[in-house]
Amino acid sequence: MSMPKCIVWHLLIAGALLATSASACHASAISPRRLLEVADIAGPTISPDGHSVAFRIERASVGRNTYDTVWYVQGLDDALPRRVADGGIPLRDSAGGSLPPKVVWSPDSRWIYYRAVVDGKIDIWRAEADGSSAEPLTHDAADVRDFALVDGGHALRYSVGAMREEVLAAELAEYDSGIHIDDTVPIGQGLFRSGDVAGRLVTQRFGKVWFDRAPLLGDVPDRWMEIDLASGTKRALAGPDVPAEPSLAPGKAGVDGDPWESVRNPQDGRVAWLTRIGDRGGQQQRPDVLLSALPRAHASRAVRCISELCTGRAISGMQWRPDHDEVLFTVTDPHQGQAQSILRWNVATGQVRVVVETTGLVNGGRDPAWSCGVSDGALACVTAEADQPPRLERVDLESGERHVLFDPNAALAKDMAAVAPARLLRWQDKQGRWFAGQFYSARHGGAGPAPLFVTYYSCPGFVRGGVGDEWPLATLAQAGISALCINHPPGYIMDAVARYGEGLAAVESAVELLSREGEIDPSRVGMGGLSFGSEVTMWTLSQSNVLAAASVSTPVLSPFYYVMGSIKGKAFFKGLRDLWGLGSPNETPERWKVLSPVFQVDRIHAPILFQHSEQEYMLALDYEIPLIRKHKADLYVFPNEPHQKFQPRHKLAVYERNLDWFRFWLQGYEDPDPSKKVQYARWRQMKAAMAARAP
Repeated sequence: MSMPKCIVWHLLIAGALLATSASACHASAISPRRLLEVADIAGPTISPDGHSVAFRIERASVGRNTYDTVWYVQGLDDALPRRVADGGIPLRDSAGGSLPPKVVWSPDSRWIYYRAVVDGKIDIWRAEADGSSAEPLTHDAADVRDFALVDGGHALRYSVGAMREEVLAAELAEYDSGIHIDDTVPIGQGLFRSGDVAGRLVTQRFGKVWFDRAPLLGDVPDRWMEIDLASGTKRALAGPDVPAEPSLAPGKAGVDGDPWESVRNPQDGRVAWLTRIGDRGGQQQRPDVLLSALPRAHASRAVRCISELCTGRAISGMQWRPDHDEVLFTVTDPHQGQAQSILRWNVATGQVRVVVETTGLVNGGRDPAWSCGVSDGALACVTAEADQPPRLERVDLESGERHVLFDPNAALAKDMAAVAPARLLRWQDKQGRWFAGQFYSARHGGAGPAPLFVTYYSCPGFVRGGVGDEWPLATLAQAGISALCINHPPGYIMDAVARYGEGLAAVESAVELLSREGEIDPSRVGMGGLSFGSEVTMWTLSQSNVLAAASVSTPVLSPFYYVMGSIKGKAFFKGLRDLWGLGSPNETPERWKVLSPVFQVDRIHAPILFQHSEQEYMLALDYEIPLIRKHKADLYVFPNEPHQKFQPRHKLAVYERNLDWFRFWLQGYEDPDPSKKVQYARWRQMKAAMAARAP
């Protein structure tokens, strides 16, 4: 007796690929956990023979509070991928964001080489493309930072920093003797092994950019090693043997504008550039992008892409097409909700043609800047839309024809379409400024217009919870609260008041539009944000009455923030001047009164839920404690977390508490779960205190 198709599909995915908890037969609830446990696809890289693509799947495991990663290889014409190796713990930047996995094919397309964290060590691993074996190659006493295949694939070069035992000893030595506080120490967080890096709690120091962090001894210079892959012999590299990326400044090739990105053709050494051009006009960067490239291998002067298809477009990335005179470039259109398209520019003829246009992302993963895998005839891309989770597609470079290779999130995609579909919303404010965002209309909202939740900053691809993934938009919509993720308009205004005012205008004009159309109740609007989104949320709370409740993930400017950050010295002071027009609170007191919520506490009338990382929460206590004492705020702190929280259990707790928070304040709903009694008792006390103060 044959099985129903939905059962066959479920067994196929569970047995051959990745298990999924939801059946594709019936639309199921879009719970916070389902959004958290989406299978992300990253690093698609096509083999030299053009027949296969290697890629990595990453999925959160709440039960083990970690992430599972697996490397797959799939033929571009095959129905199913082959699991070839575990990927280890995913690597992240110091803010908690995922780093793109690097994978390199052997020239004969037999092996893939990749960097992986396994058993607390970062090594280079090699796996056979047929899935028959995988093994570490470097076995170094220090963690590997970068690598490359050389000598026709016969040798592996890799770089390392300080040895692991040296790092551990340095951490313990500080612990025993006391940590000396200087401009490198990130005060305001645990000073001994408080940062989760590559699966280990490490002691941290400030990096070179703003408040980014690096492990202790992370500034030790690279040491390069080389392994002969046939014999296994290893040697240290020095002097001229140390690899150095050859560069050609765009100005020397006659390219105008401020340097931004460059990419070298690995086959003949030609270089392509993206430079920023146009009048800065109060923005941090010039507004337009110029695409240029060397037309021939030994050319010294570049040619420009002058077609209307690459002029005045938001070009965000590029790569060379193998065996062709073509640069493939990606446009990420802010007016279409950051929808991406890929085009090909022939640097010899000047001709530009569209390869593929989408309504979401078409690239190498979650970050809009990541690249598809490329061969002479096809791209292997991760595609995702606001209500379409990631899947892997093959795109023909000549015809643009698309073919789905692997869809590990098929059940979720089907349920999203049925339960929480999204639509692109575009609108103008009273000044004529255009905004765009992804809108999830409320389901089962009852009589009358629904409440609205808004998050602000950036909404590319499959939108789970805005920047930082903290507000489960589809779940909110399913629970009867419409949700809108607003993209920040192009450019970054240097004047902070104008910058925040633009965000406030985006929120107020969206509420006005949706209210006028009968979609939402303007008296029940909530908002949340991380980083710049936090700043705009706090500004909206103090400068407008549009919000009934808010949720903020990261601190904003305050005198205590100034005191803590001033340990960094000149770089910190320059940043405050350039980005906020601030000196010390004594030097620019009026500017501080305008920008900091410390001086706006009495103007904030909506309740705020603060869910901070341990790394940052102390920076905000000078305005959060007064808000808490006035029963206007509730505060939670998550240990060992950076700017963007990433531990799965923490992520789920944040998701679920934000859902509870906005249902409580916007719908008057309380989850009957007994474990939440204390939470709701506290919130009812807040509500009573705020009602007593209301005029």
